[in-house]
Amino acid sequence: MQPRLEAEILLAHALDVDRLHLYMAPDKPLTTDERSRYRSVVKERHSGTPLQHVIGEVNFYGLRFRVDREALIPRNETEELLDQVIKRAPRDRDIRCLDLGTGTGVIAVCMARYLPKAQVTAVDISPAALQMARENAALNEVTERIEFVESSWFAHVEGEFDFIASNPPYIRSDELADLPVEVRVHEPSVALDGGEDGLDKIREIIEGLRAHLRPDGVVLMEIGHGQGDSVKQLFESIELVDVSVERDMADKDRFVVGRCPS
Repeated sequence: MQPRLEAEILLAHALDVDRLHLYMAPDKPLTTDERSRYRSVVKERHSGTPLQHVIGEVNFYGLRFRVDREALIPRNETEELLDQVIKRAPRDRDIRCLDLGTGTGVIAVCMARYLPKAQVTAVDISPAALQMARENAALNEVTERIEFVESSWFAHVEGEFDFIASNPPYIRSDELADLPVEVRVHEPSVALDGGEDGLDKIREIIEGLRAHLRPDGVVLMEIGHGQGDSVKQLFESIELVDVSVERDMADKDRFVVGRCPS
């Protein structure tokens, strides 16, 4: 993010106003109390706290979400995952959608908001993350469209789904120490650590996929760099069809998509 933009976001947060307000009164001097609050948030940001945690929210897919240290900060790549879901999902019939490892709830909330006939289930092993997801569902007025389930992947999930989307942990354990301090220190390792080769959690998910996909049901999964071929093979090992590796805006393998046979 550009330093000027980040400074404006921090100042608007300290003043409890929209960024537009800063342009409407550019010459207005800050009070002593306002300067103190601004210095405080700048110091917090300078210490390595992610901007999203300092201001307590993030904009994602046109919606506003609260964030904290209990769940992974949503990234641009996950917006692209949601693009993949939205463009494939029918809007003219009732469908069941599953967000596996919901975290802050961004995927579940956006599916409920932008797919008018979708009934969504949001799953996470963390009670704190689920509470955050509930708050974000309420913030975006889709609470009645989402069922929240505390579960390790499919353990407490019932029924079959037309669409399953997941952004699982996929970073290799030996790479965690090399992550930027914003991620390594301030984000939950359980949402990052994918085991020795980065695929442990993906394998756990794949074990339960076929039992929870309806015929012609689609699964879409975010993956890490260099994992496309391996995850594609895992999808094919449970006899999913039309399996493909999709690239992100940076032209990197980022998503694997598969379909349950009819």
